[in-house]
Amino acid sequence: MTNIIIAGAVGLILSMLGTPLAIRLFSRRGYGQEVREELQQGGHSSKRGTPTMGGTVFVLAALLAYGASHLATLAPPTVSGMLVLFLMTGLGAVGFLDDFIKIYKQRSLGLRSGAKALGQLIVGAVFAFLVVRQPNVYGITPAETRVSFLRDIGPNIGIIGFTIWVLFMIVGFSNAVNLTDGLDGLASGATGVVLAAYVLIGNWQLRNNCIDQLGPNCYWVRDPLDLAVVAAAVLGALIGFLWWNAPPARIFMGDTGSLALGGVLAGLAIATRTQLLLVILAGLCVIITLSVIIQVGSFKMTGKRVFRMAPLQHHFELKGWAETTIVVRFWLIAMLCAALGLGLFYVEWMPRP
Repeated sequence: MTNIIIAGAVGLILSMLGTPLAIRLFSRRGYGQEVREELQQGGHSSKRGTPTMGGTVFVLAALLAYGASHLATLAPPTVSGMLVLFLMTGLGAVGFLDDFIKIYKQRSLGLRSGAKALGQLIVGAVFAFLVVRQPNVYGITPAETRVSFLRDIGPNIGIIGFTIWVLFMIVGFSNAVNLTDGLDGLASGATGVVLAAYVLIGNWQLRNNCIDQLGPNCYWVRDPLDLAVVAAAVLGALIGFLWWNAPPARIFMGDTGSLALGGVLAGLAIATRTQLLLVILAGLCVIITLSVIIQVGSFKMTGKRVFRMAPLQHHFELKGWAETTIVVRFWLIAMLCAALGLGLFYVEWMPRP
């Protein structure tokens, strides 16, 4: 538990103090946000030029917080924790390239979609290859080649099937968080509650692991404590960033932050064996992604749009909702989704009559 507290506290302090420094640095260098044409007529026109790439701050803060936690407790890093951090950092690097191109070329589009997807797939493929290897002394690897919900379920799908599934999760959730980003503080708050859920999940799996107490509901998870430490480090760093990112935002996370957050959520779900549960825990991101799929599908098939604009948060903007109203209400939805996911996670431990 000490590791978790130290990681969260250090991440919070580093991000809280580092973000205003990044704001000044990025402002001097002109690393400002470009705004989509459709949104320039509304309140978003005033956001043009706001510093972006703020995700670099909380990614670095989380990495330093994770290291500080292990240094303070003299506990060595684990394979599971390092792999999830690799996934977060690798996808953050892809997002950084995307953000830098936007700034350099002064446009709202960065990397071409094919190049961006290729970067995500390369990072994801390395993660998928390594996550089913590196067993500990008990023979437990960070993941098995099976799909999971509250734990591993169903048959072994083989390394090829598992790699495809993992890539689908990584690309899907990194893009889902990316679509959720767009209003001040929305993605930060929505992903923060999911990270908080994973702190609890990792701690619970540690207390009920099959190594210490073999039982019908125990967990075959390789490094549950360290996964909780990773979640706490990123959560603390994200809260520190949200202090400056909350409406009205003084800095945006950019694709650097949104892709990194999607990566860490997918990585935690895979390593804690709760892959399908993430669909519920991160339900707001899933709903927002579905709004884009529905909008595109409807327009291609019928020539009509279901929403005034997608992603969903912009639909409510065009209906006249205040930005803070949308953000707070969507945060509440995110909290309800995370609470539902945690409830399902704990339900098998409820006493039965």
